[in-house]
Parts: sequence; C-alpha cells; structure tokens
Amino acid sequence: MGYSIREKEILKTLAGRVREIAEDRSMPERKKRLTALNSLKADRPAVLVYPEGSWKELLPDSKLETADPLLREWEHELRSKIIWWENFRDDNALEPDFMINRVLFKSDYGVPYVEHRTSENGSVVWDAPLRNLDEDFSKLKLRTFKFNREETARRVALAGEIFGDLLPPREISSFWWTLGLTMDAIYLVGLQNFMLYMYDNPEGVHRLMAFLRDNAMNLLDLCEKENLLTQYNKNEYVGSGGSAYTDELPAKDWKPGMPVRLKDRWGFGESQETVGVSPEQFAEFIFPYQLPILSRFGLNCYGCCEPVDKRLDYIMQIPNIRRVSVSPWADQEICADRLKGKAVFSRKPNPSLLSASFSEPDLRNDIRSTLKAAKGIRNQVEIIMKDTHTCGNDITRFTRWVKMAYEEIGL
Repeated sequence: MGYSIREKEILKTLAGRVREIAEDRSMPERKKRLTALNSLKADRPAVLVYPEGSWKELLPDSKLETADPLLREWEHELRSKIIWWENFRDDNALEPDFMINRVLFKSDYGVPYVEHRTSENGSVVWDAPLRNLDEDFSKLKLRTFKFNREETARRVALAGEIFGDLLPPREISSFWWTLGLTMDAIYLVGLQNFMLYMYDNPEGVHRLMAFLRDNAMNLLDLCEKENLLTQYNKNEYVGSGGSAYTDELPAKDWKPGMPVRLKDRWGFGESQETVGVSPEQFAEFIFPYQLPILSRFGLNCYGCCEPVDKRLDYIMQIPNIRRVSVSPWADQEICADRLKGKAVFSRKPNPSLLSASFSEPDLRNDIRSTLKAAKGIRNQVEIIMKDTHTCGNDITRFTRWVKMAYEEIGL
C-alpha cells in the first residue's frame, strides 16, 4: 500500500504536537493522581471527559486531511488528543507513544445478524437470528479467533516509519470492550424475548448464558496461550470510563520478559440490557456466568449505564473489584456507603444536562449531589462526563463543565 508524502507529513506534524503535550510538566502529577485514585488514595476527586458521540461535531470527517482509511483513523486519534489538551484540561494524562491495537479476527456465532439504525443517533434495531431459543440453539457455534500477526506488524512498522522517535508505537491488545455476556445474548434472541425467557424458559436462558461464558473463556484461554496480551496499566481506557494507571498491575510475581497474563490486567463486566430485571433474577441468570470470567483478572471494573445500587450484594463478590460505575440512575448514597475503601466511585452524570439545555445551575447541582453523597470517600471518586451524543456544536460546553467541577471540588 502506498501513502503520499503529504499524508505522512501531516501525521508527523500532529505527532510532534502530541509529543509536546505528553512531555508537559503537569504529566507526572497527573499520572500520580490517577494511579493514586485507582489505589483509593487520591488527594481529591478526579474530573474526566470522554466526548464520545460528540466527536463527530468536535472533529468532523471534513476536517481530516489524509485519504487512506487507516491513516484517517490515526489522524483522528492525534487531532482528538490535541483538542482534548487545548480545550478540556481535565485530569487525564498522556503517554509519549502511539498505541497500535493488535488485530484479531473473530467469526460470528454461526448465525449472523445485521444492525440497522433508525437515524444517525437513533435506536438500533435488528432481526434476532434465534427465533426460537430451543429449536434454534443447535445453530450456535463457538466463535473462532485468529490473531493477524502480519497486519499487526505492518501497522507497527508503518507507525514507526511515520512517527519515528516522536511517538514510538506501543502494541496493545484490546480484543473486547465488555465481558458481560448479555449484550451478545440479546443480539441473538432479542431483548424482549430474553426478558420473557427468564420466566417462560429459564433452562434455555441458562444454556445460552453457559454457551456465552464458554465462548468468552475460549477467547481468554487463547489470549494467554498465544501470548496475545499486553500490559494494561497506563493511559488505556478502562471499564466504562476511566484511566488504567495503576502500580498494582502487573501481578507481583510477573517479571520483565514474561508473557502478560489475565491476572496482570484489568477486567470489565456489565449488564445494561438487564436493567429491567430484579436483583434476584440478575443473581440467578447473569452473575453466575460473569463471575468465573472476571475472577481471572488482576483488577476489575463493573457497570455502565445500569443502576448498580440494588446489585452490589453480588457485584462486591467479584475478586479484586476496584471500579464500579455509578450511573445517573443509581442511588449515590447507597453506592458511596458500599464502595467505601473497596472500589473507585466512578460517577457518570446524566449527559443530557450537557447535551441538551446546558443549564449551569442544573450541572452544578448534579456535581454537588455527587460530592455530597461521596463526602466521606473523596479519595476514591471520579466524575466522568461521557455518552454525550451531541454538544450542540459547542466545544466550550465541555470546557465550562470541567471548570464547574473543579470549582465545586474547591480548586
């Protein structure tokens, strides 16, 4: 594949700016604070921003100058880091390298499904391939996984050629977002059917969840056997929001040169799709299948948009649980009490407060409610603005929110 000199020069110039940011004198203190947070010893609550859906407004495709699809991805990543630094100035940190994700091929489950969106930001609809759980179950096949060493090596070499010593390439392995299983379950049978099957066909649900657990275990086994895992303790995105900085990973018995194991990394599970079921149903149909998966990791995160306060009796049984997502629908006081001294209180404010009206009094009251509920655990709190599908084409909303958060914290 050929890349123009101009494309390479564009990326190299951006890489030089990112390197300047990564060497800013504030970075050591930022990394120290995030590391302390993940050990529940922070000097104050951390404030973080992940624009996510708003990137299409902050950095539209029309602003990218490269043509090759891979280079456009890299250009977007570099430009987004510069935008973050020049506008948000939250507590996040940056390493002087360029992360290259290892390339892994994944087959489907033998029954492919196609997603459709009602609009660009609309709901997702699909035809669940298992119309009848019992009759169609035999169609399922465990997924196959194959590491594409050649393509991974090509990308690493290309990044090294373009960036040189400015941002040395660093291979990372991010082969999954969640190991919660229920997302795949509802894609296979449909959300409504999955809920009804818990009553109408409980054995079928158990069989499906056991199948998905075994599939996840197969992937994890392959990653360890083939030495596909990489260290996961710097500025990688962790869980449903947060930074991976920690001095507790890898495990104490790991030595340089040894393969990275699951116990040397963060794990993550959630079950947003089952928000409508009781804690008892969660304990019967979901948690027993997640637990053996998450038990293999050195530190664990749990939760995303679901309110976890009614599930904490089970979640807190996860070995090495260290970060729990406190969504806009969770009881913050219950979570603060249960997480004290045990896990990061990872607060996710309601993004509509920023995306829709942007009322400063409402935003401040939301921040205050978190600081009040978690007043006894300020050394283990992070407040993360994310899931913003729009910012009204106004980048200053994030800047102003960060400023508000710092003011309410007392900075």
